[in-house]
Amino acid sequence: MIAVLTCAAEAAPGPHVTHTSSPATPDGLAIGGVSLSAIAREAGTPAYVYDAQAIRDAYARLDAAFGTAPHAIHYALKANSALAIVGLLRSLGSRVDANSMGEVDVALRCGFTPGDIVFTGVGKRRDELERAVGLGLAAINVESPGELDRLDRIAQARGTRARVALRVNPDIDARSHPHISTGLRDNKFGVPIDLARDLFLEMRDRAGLLPVGVHVHIGSQITSLDPLGRAADAVSALARTLVAEGVPLKHLDFGGGLGIAYDGGPPPDLDAYVARIVAAAGTTGLTLVVEPGRLLVGPAGVLLARVVDVKQWPGTRRFVVLDAGMTELMRPMLYDAYHRIDPVQPRPGDPIPSDIVGPICESTDTFARDRPLAPVEIDDLVVIRDAGAYGAVMGSMYLRRPLPPEVLVDQGTWRVIRRRQTIDDMLALEM
Repeated sequence: MIAVLTCAAEAAPGPHVTHTSSPATPDGLAIGGVSLSAIAREAGTPAYVYDAQAIRDAYARLDAAFGTAPHAIHYALKANSALAIVGLLRSLGSRVDANSMGEVDVALRCGFTPGDIVFTGVGKRRDELERAVGLGLAAINVESPGELDRLDRIAQARGTRARVALRVNPDIDARSHPHISTGLRDNKFGVPIDLARDLFLEMRDRAGLLPVGVHVHIGSQITSLDPLGRAADAVSALARTLVAEGVPLKHLDFGGGLGIAYDGGPPPDLDAYVARIVAAAGTTGLTLVVEPGRLLVGPAGVLLARVVDVKQWPGTRRFVVLDAGMTELMRPMLYDAYHRIDPVQPRPGDPIPSDIVGPICESTDTFARDRPLAPVEIDDLVVIRDAGAYGAVMGSMYLRRPLPPEVLVDQGTWRVIRRRQTIDDMLALEM
């Protein structure tokens, strides 16, 4: 029998508890008042650990920044789609941005209604479009004229109109890593903004389409407000033109992309970001939609790992080898991404320049090069910070390594929300 997992009911938000930046306890670093050493003793390593209160606080800050402006927060499931995390965000009033039908199914199992879900993706298969139309999702964020044609035919065959939003590409450089920049004309995403008006007017007159929104998303981990503001100006101006021409828009979807401070410095100004998009939308009367992922869960999570070897030969680099690697956290290898790395229980002594690496048989399996690191010895625990987004969801079973457990800390207690994978789990689908 196959077990069908559902989201557990979430308790109401509790009092403030310590976050990922908590000071050391006698047992070393803690999250939410819970010792990471204690979690490692029971759950093992590597393991992901998330702070529920940090997620609540991040959501509350974003929600409050909008003030009285009509808005909807659609959490981007691609950042972290663990059932318990998704259920927690639903309890806070969030809606969902899904990038696959698998993520749509996760949202539905967690109690979201189809009207809570926008469906995004640059290459949606016909069966995915048919299911999206059949479900009656809040909006399908469309990427091309061809996708509009397919949706129109599917919806007309069902005797309905599909609610669609067109993803426009404003040709704006997000100034982030090129692998996560999506708003330039030569990126694969969306429709050039100068072609969008005519497509919207065509959509307005099609029997199977109901154009409800304008969508833009220019990239991820954006730390400058200027490109986000210019993108907001561009789509807001387009929306005003469309409303004046009788296109029945309901919302302006500004996507996500606002970054976090991986280096521990001050993060981008959230209030200034929201004020900028609210000002851009002006008096359109449309609901303002944002699709944050990393912003809500990134700082709330850490990857807990153990030192399995330390080695250095005369005249060579010092290597600190962890039991976590690119199979657990791909970001440093994929994007040269920076994550702070600290011992859970620091030893005395000055930091030593080290290459902090994983156990995988690939030279790219490196978290940091020539990074000053406090002295560590074999079996010491280290914490890789700000790993709550694009961490576990991008994990792999390369070398037949089991996926790590995920742990949620809340109000001084913790629980495993995904157990460590076993070899039987790994081989269950093989013949």
